[in-house]
Amino acid sequence: MATDKIAIDVKSAKRKKRRKIMLGVLLGYLAIMLIGYLGVSYYFARHFFEGTRINGVDSSKKTVEEVKEDIISKIDSYTLTVELRGGGTEVIKARDIRREYVDDKKVDQLMEEQNQFKWILSFSDINKHDFSAGTSYDRDLVGPRMEEMSCFQESNINKPTNAYIKDNGVSYEIVPETQGNELNWDKAKEVIIEALDKSEERVSLEEHECYETPKIYSDNELLNTKIKNLNKITAADITYDFGDDRIERVDRAIIQDWMIEGKDGNYSIDTAKVEAFVTSMARKYDTFGLPRDFKTYAGKTIRLTDGDYGWCINKARTVEALVEAIEEGTKVTLEPVWLYSAKAMGINDIGGTYIEISIKAQRMWCFKDGVRIVDTPIVSGNEERGHGTPTGGTWAIDGRKRDAILVGEDYEAPVDYWLPFNGDIGIHDLESRTEFGGDIYLTGGSHGCINTPYDEAKKIFENVEIGTPVIVY
Repeated sequence: MATDKIAIDVKSAKRKKRRKIMLGVLLGYLAIMLIGYLGVSYYFARHFFEGTRINGVDSSKKTVEEVKEDIISKIDSYTLTVELRGGGTEVIKARDIRREYVDDKKVDQLMEEQNQFKWILSFSDINKHDFSAGTSYDRDLVGPRMEEMSCFQESNINKPTNAYIKDNGVSYEIVPETQGNELNWDKAKEVIIEALDKSEERVSLEEHECYETPKIYSDNELLNTKIKNLNKITAADITYDFGDDRIERVDRAIIQDWMIEGKDGNYSIDTAKVEAFVTSMARKYDTFGLPRDFKTYAGKTIRLTDGDYGWCINKARTVEALVEAIEEGTKVTLEPVWLYSAKAMGINDIGGTYIEISIKAQRMWCFKDGVRIVDTPIVSGNEERGHGTPTGGTWAIDGRKRDAILVGEDYEAPVDYWLPFNGDIGIHDLESRTEFGGDIYLTGGSHGCINTPYDEAKKIFENVEIGTPVIVY
């Protein structure tokens, strides 16, 4: 035991020694970094940060005296290049405006305001500095120099023109506006003086929006409205395809009958006529909740009169979309805006993926893309107790849930697969039920749901989606 304790103490001492060495090394690194940081900070106590420009001169890492020498040496050669629209330029020289250097101690002040300990931030683009100091010029000479510029000579000025509508003999078109090159004198003078104050070497009058602009552009709402009224409103050609060669078309002849002219001379679409058209489509093609013929698994055609499955046009939104398409002159095949939608477009809106349930046969089939994937016995609602499953209609799966608990007035049943399709009535497995088919449903049936063997319920659940039709007869 004593030997073990000695070994532990030795290991502990070694660990402490290693920690001290590592701490010493770390402190050494920190000391070196601190000395380096302070050394650079001392340097920038007398030198300007990286990226500093004074009077347009790069003053990075220069002393106050060096900056002043640069300003003095370059003052006589200073020029401001005024960039014009189209690539032309004008030049204002230092002698044109009597530009000179006056040591107003601004350079010294800039150095005093510089925080030497923030030198590390000067290498970032967001910390670039551009200052002006120690220059003066005669502002009263700027105007006369501008008057001499070719861009202000009357013979060289093209005024901007407004966009307008022109009849080319085939259709109406918008002749675009022209920008011209007429400058706003006051704005241009303000921009030039600001550039001189900052000792900038170049200034763009276009970038500073010094040019006069047109009052009316080619995107003017009034012009475009008139063009749409004259050309686009009758150019639309819209097709609705309801499948099985059932087509409804809105073309130029129909649109012309729908147009109404306003007091201001502009045309618009008579929405009342569009509503009548959409209503007629709904009467012809809506199937939601309406009777339909269905060919059963046994090959018999039956009439289904109940349910909540099928197509139903949202009339208001379809009218809105149709009017919009006409006004935009669209040539397109549109689909109505549906309030309710089925899974297939055509006379047979059930399609190839559906669930078929025969109450009499106590059997259920599931088809996917026309292929039968499930054929199973079931137990439907208890007829004796008045819980018979509603028949004679087409409904749609309106939910998919795993591990649900079905609760009623006198029951609570956990199920793994739950597919409701008619309110609280749905398809599900039921652990407590071991026998299916036959006459069980007459006296021992469910509360209306379709009890299904576990494996078949699982397969159906995995192959259908919300909206899949369910036919019960």
